[in-house]
Amino acid sequence: MNRKLIYKQLGNNIKRRRKELGYTQEVLAEKINKGINFIGKIEIAFSKPSFDTIIDISYALDIKLKDLLNFDKK
Repeated sequence: MNRKLIYKQLGNNIKRRRKELGYTQEVLAEKINKGINFIGKIEIAFSKPSFDTIIDISYALDIKLKDLLNFDKK
């Protein structure tokens, strides 16, 4: 799997979990102290979040890091 696909799947996983919780991008952005545009860019794989940000997102979305980083086909 190339890097672009990895970031795309990460964005999909974040978006899926965010919607499961009923969070808007704005809510998630507030929870991790980032801008709403940054969340949108992560979800479409335009921005590459740092590992610290990925950890913050996992806590904010109440999802295990291993599940957030699970890129198996569903």
